[in-house]
Amino acid sequence: MPDTLDRAKLIRLAIFDVDGVLTDGSLYFTDSGEELKVFNVRDGHGLKMLQEAGVRLAIITSRTSRCVEARARNLGIELLYQGVADKLAAFQELLARLGLEAETAFYMGDDVIDLPVMRRCGLAATVTDAPVVVKNHAHYVSRSRGGQGAVREVCEMIMHAQGTLDARIAPYLE
Repeated sequence: MPDTLDRAKLIRLAIFDVDGVLTDGSLYFTDSGEELKVFNVRDGHGLKMLQEAGVRLAIITSRTSRCVEARARNLGIELLYQGVADKLAAFQELLARLGLEAETAFYMGDDVIDLPVMRRCGLAATVTDAPVVVKNHAHYVSRSRGGQGAVREVCEMIMHAQGTLDARIAPYLE
């Protein structure tokens, strides 16, 4: 964990996959074919706190969904990449757009499609129920499952490493 915390100190951009990370990975469809996803409110608050602490947020997902767009908008995440076949290319484009080095980027994914980015970013995380090969390439494996607190866990870990967690929690203790 010391290496993980050292890496977390450098993070200026946190990127998340959706299915299996921001959600539990289940896909729900109505009879009319509309896609539904379930997001965790505590994960959302963790993302907001991380953003308030000065870390930019982004989403890179291979699927395209209006509910993901709505959730990103709700959380103030402007850097949304949907329908991405090549996540590494999107990652590199994002770094260039923001003028950042890979060492300052965090990525959380849950499956083999996420490995190209996980292997190149400064800090890679995955969820506890990810395949073993993905866990083997992560610097941090959450105790929580995707869509059930894993995102909040990594947000707090990054803020703790950067010394900003107490300041984000303090207003709620007054």
